[in-house]
Amino acid sequence: MSEDRATTADETEALPEPGSVEVVEPDDAAELVEEIADETVADGSPEGTAGPILIVLDIDGTVLLEDESPSPGVVDAVKDAAAAGNEVMLATGRSWDGTRGILRVLGIAPEYVVCSNGAVVLKRVDADDLAYERVHTETFDATTVLTLLREHLPDAHYLVELPGGERLYTEYLDDWNLLAAHRVSFEELTAQPVCRVVVVSPEHEEGDFLSLVERIGLNQVSYAIGWTAWLDIAPQGVDKGTALELVRGWLGLPADRVLVMGDGRNDVGMFEWALRNGGRAIAMAQGPDEVRAVAGEVTTSVQEGGVAAILGALGR
Repeated sequence: MSEDRATTADETEALPEPGSVEVVEPDDAAELVEEIADETVADGSPEGTAGPILIVLDIDGTVLLEDESPSPGVVDAVKDAAAAGNEVMLATGRSWDGTRGILRVLGIAPEYVVCSNGAVVLKRVDADDLAYERVHTETFDATTVLTLLREHLPDAHYLVELPGGERLYTEYLDDWNLLAAHRVSFEELTAQPVCRVVVVSPEHEEGDFLSLVERIGLNQVSYAIGWTAWLDIAPQGVDKGTALELVRGWLGLPADRVLVMGDGRNDVGMFEWALRNGGRAIAMAQGPDEVRAVAGEVTTSVQEGGVAAILGALGR
């Protein structure tokens, strides 16, 4: 209750002496409990103590700057949010090999991690060693889409991620973390089902690339286009939001106790998922117009510490 609420004379008479016990009828007891509950709601207490929040963060452009250094204040803000009892996790387009180190930078070991834009979900096995195992993987036959793309983008760089995490690529690219990846011929990319396809065409501007992809028509897959001429392809109907719904169910958290943050087109799915269920979806200020339009809120840019600003306000 609010400390400045005055106690009426009638209430004083109704209260037992300190240290004494007064037996009341069941109906009276129920009425008293209901009154206390109503007063608690009026004071706003439940909203502050409604249980943990599932906080989901994108990596690039959200918690990391372009040079892969942390956004200002994000490390401390994430640690504080986790210490307060919230489940802070990552949902990224990166493969697990490119994600594990970010967990170490942030100082967290969430129960689940979503990788490859929702096609892969990993579960924690050992928090100290940051050991995780794949518990859910979506795959598709990429033959048709790769063949179609190559007809229009013969000079592009292609990469696929296999269900077990192995990555195969056709041409080296500085922007790719190719640790433990294998260079193969284009034909070998389609030899088995994959969970993710990445296509980069350095000679294209972002706008030209967007127009080209729209003209080609990728109707049998889910895809998102990055800041540059970067195309991320996942199985049809799969995105960060579909994976996060699995995670939320496994954690047993209410659908409205969700907060997601991101900056790119591959975050739209999880924005829509969070808002549809009464949660919060927050875009970074530097994100594309269409991404910010989908989000329920917009914070400051990654350069200005947008994640830290939101997480820091949770406890106030």
